[in-house]
Amino acid sequence: MPKFTDTTSIRIKAGNGGAGSVSFHREKFIAKGGPDGGDGGRGGDVYLKADSMLHNLSHLFKDRQYRAENGTAGMSNNRHGKDGDDLTIRVPAGTQVLDPDSDVVLADLIEDGALFLAASGGIGGKGNAFFKSSTFQTPRFSQPGMPGEEKRLILNLKLIADIGLVGLPNAGKSTLLSKITNARPKIADYPFTTLIPNLGVFQNNGGTIYKIADIPGIIEGAHRGLGLGLSFLQHIERVKAILFILDITGDDLPYTLTLLKSELNTYNPELTGKPYYVLLNKIDLVDDDTVREKTRTLDEQNLLAISAATGEHMNRLIAILDKLMENDRAS
Repeated sequence: MPKFTDTTSIRIKAGNGGAGSVSFHREKFIAKGGPDGGDGGRGGDVYLKADSMLHNLSHLFKDRQYRAENGTAGMSNNRHGKDGDDLTIRVPAGTQVLDPDSDVVLADLIEDGALFLAASGGIGGKGNAFFKSSTFQTPRFSQPGMPGEEKRLILNLKLIADIGLVGLPNAGKSTLLSKITNARPKIADYPFTTLIPNLGVFQNNGGTIYKIADIPGIIEGAHRGLGLGLSFLQHIERVKAILFILDITGDDLPYTLTLLKSELNTYNPELTGKPYYVLLNKIDLVDDDTVREKTRTLDEQNLLAISAATGEHMNRLIAILDKLMENDRAS
């Protein structure tokens, strides 16, 4: 399985333009033909294209140079050199293209198929036929082709999902994702089982498709780089709604929920303005009285107690997902 990569750098080189030709017409019985050197071909461009079938940047090699084809030189008889083929580099939808020196975002390829011209090919040089005039009949020079643009780019992926799952390590996010989507993340009874973001697709009875992202466990101080949080908090920035997953067997659930919201707010205040729901998970491990008691301590209207392991209340959860997405479309 390839390593998950959400940030990398690449070097790109557009094609150089071909040189113009110096040539004079040669034909039987014509002693001195005029200049007929053709222009050089244009160098190929380099494009970045969003592809929704890709989910990370691991197919791109760090600091490798990706080159478009050079244009070929012009030829005699006013023949134009061949233009170089363009190079299109596929990246996941949600990839940002940044300038490495200023961190300015040059492009944000959100939509599937979005195309960004990253480097322009050099124009071909003019052949000597171009320089012929009534006062200059025999030009014996041509232009060289122009070099194509050469750049280093930073690629930064922010997953595009409708709903993000947020919770402490071992809260049951991966189990929930596997229960309601087609994703099959690694699941085990120890913290930080999920070391990479997982993306699953869910389709409701009406045929509407949602993408749900499982963000690796956040701990206190995640926004400062503690645990795994800082590396992956960026992947929740684009979601439309958030599901906070709390382990009902844990202590001080109000503090846990406050901690999760605080980490999101510190990283990006816009995250706390998104619609959300709180899920009390693992109710199969406690009795009904405990469920009622823990529910009261949270004092949350948007709250549902579930068991991702047994599937209890999954139908109610799916109805909640539909409602969250309906509200998003209406806003």
